[in-house]
Amino acid sequence: MNYASAIARKPQNVHQKTDLLKLLPFALVAFAVLILPAAAHAQDDDCRQPVAVCAARLAVFAISAFDPVGSAVRIGETQLVTARHVVADRQSAELFLQDGSKIEARVVPSDYKADIILLSAPDLPPGPVLQAVDAQEDSKLFTVGADVRLQRIRAYDPGGVTLLPAEDKALARLHHTAHSQPGNSGGALVDQDGRLIGIVAAGGEGRHEAVPSADLATLKDRSGPEHEAVSAEIGAAVRICTLQLENLRGRRGALDEQQIKALTTACRRSGNRQLYDLAGQAFGIRRMTDESLALFLESIEQDPHALNSRIGLAITYHMALRYEEELPHLHFLMQHAPKDPQVLRFAIQAGVWGNDLEIAQLALKRLKEVDPRAALAAEHFMKEPPPRPQPR
Repeated sequence: MNYASAIARKPQNVHQKTDLLKLLPFALVAFAVLILPAAAHAQDDDCRQPVAVCAARLAVFAISAFDPVGSAVRIGETQLVTARHVVADRQSAELFLQDGSKIEARVVPSDYKADIILLSAPDLPPGPVLQAVDAQEDSKLFTVGADVRLQRIRAYDPGGVTLLPAEDKALARLHHTAHSQPGNSGGALVDQDGRLIGIVAAGGEGRHEAVPSADLATLKDRSGPEHEAVSAEIGAAVRICTLQLENLRGRRGALDEQQIKALTTACRRSGNRQLYDLAGQAFGIRRMTDESLALFLESIEQDPHALNSRIGLAITYHMALRYEEELPHLHFLMQHAPKDPQVLRFAIQAGVWGNDLEIAQLALKRLKEVDPRAALAAEHFMKEPPPRPQPR
């Protein structure tokens, strides 16, 4: 698959756009010579995952739209699904076939705010369709998506379920530890039998998320030309929020009221919890506590199981010295991210300064197993704690 020209054409995501723009002149030359052989090498037979997982690669395609490299999953004869943040408000995407050729896939409008959207590709050749099933707590999970470095569809090493989708939350996601990376967004999360568990959405630092495959039924019901206006608004919000976040990357200093309103409005209108979190981080590093907390709290309201959102919220409370408000979230994280060093360090400090010695002692015990060197300093802190910091 010749994703290379797509990679060079536009920066990859909100975290990498600036660096890739600087390298653009070199990328155009470097990637111009990276033309992969045709079908024989499009899916190299070096897949080390279960046979059914490797076979699932034939139902996953690389695409290029607002994000230059994303993934899409075939769910019908000419129908696919991808992550909405990959296409934003584009009306079509380039879809790369296994033989290296590309076809057009039209975006099907939808008013559904989950991070998924349908694509229609009338020229899509016949191929397998993955069976959609719900995840189980003991499911072994694999990400299948476009690998930017290897220039092909890849099945990655497995992980497991961290938390099933929260009940009675329409936009709740499946949280898991299966490895995923840039280019995989919109790809397939499958079980060891190659069945579709979800659509890859977001993640990082071993904490990953997928839109459950059960949401595909809702997406289909809420897709069609009658949703064109609302779909365009959601897509534009995704694009505007993403670009505004990139404009803030690497810049410090407070934002004026107009900047705050523009960023908050666009990110909220996107309905995308990952964008809420990124905006919350942007406010948090500028010590704009109220704006940061509001977005992280909205994230958790949308999906109470969102570990990355809860960690962002805990960090914001911690930086604001509001340890008592931080502690309930640390208790949740201690249960579901029990060996995360950052969570453990925060639990020790907040536990001591927020008068919850039980969580501090438990965190210290775990830190001794995870990072013995850091545990020595933490133990000294607990024995002789300095005075609680006071707001300036």
